[in-house]
Amino acid sequence: MMFELKKALSQLFMPIPLLVLLLLFCILMLRNRNRVRFVLAVAVVILVFLSSSVGSNLLTASLENQYKVNNQAIGASCLVMVLGSGHDDDIPGGAVHQLSATALARLTEGVRQYRLGKDCILIVSGWGGSASKTPHAHIMAAAAMQLGIPKDRIITFPLAKDTIEEAQYLQWEMGTHPFRLVTSATHLPRSMAIFQGQGLSPEAAPTDFITRQGYWWQLDANNLLSSQRAIHEYVGRLWFTLKYESG
Repeated sequence: MMFELKKALSQLFMPIPLLVLLLLFCILMLRNRNRVRFVLAVAVVILVFLSSSVGSNLLTASLENQYKVNNQAIGASCLVMVLGSGHDDDIPGGAVHQLSATALARLTEGVRQYRLGKDCILIVSGWGGSASKTPHAHIMAAAAMQLGIPKDRIITFPLAKDTIEEAQYLQWEMGTHPFRLVTSATHLPRSMAIFQGQGLSPEAAPTDFITRQGYWWQLDANNLLSSQRAIHEYVGRLWFTLKYESG
């Protein structure tokens, strides 16, 4: 229940739901024209800012610039953990095709990191949620095998619902050995804080970079999506700080 409530509340801060709420507010306040004009102006400014490369890059770059691509060889006790994202059971063609673009980017980097060491273990995680018949970790594992990773070198955490639970499962199953942590570059700062807060020793391996140069005047749905991903991370980091790091 708490997991679903947290997800629902976080949606209120995302660009599209927020703009819809502002427009609904305007409809309810049609009699007060000055207030309606003000709220509409705010909504337009928010939409233009978040849909521009200037706005989206301002939000994403501060997250993605914290860690560089990791090309260092992995020494003894080679563990590579790839954090989950999403998939669609109904897409034909095998597990690789069922992964979302974000999940595939993470797994591809995870496989690359795996090959930077010897006798590595690849850990994949993620539950199925309410919309999937198969745990995400199992789809990630199947895709990893399609990409050449032996089955006996893969560990799955199919019950982990979020990054905090992924850190908990890793600690329970693998202890405090150093490991390479693979996730999207925007997600990595929050993930590092969560895993370090669990007493673990992650080495950052960012992927799925979304900061892109573009025309400042061009409004784009991809920019809006990038802004939303960044805002999700800022909200998640604030929630983690308030709940686990304050006091």
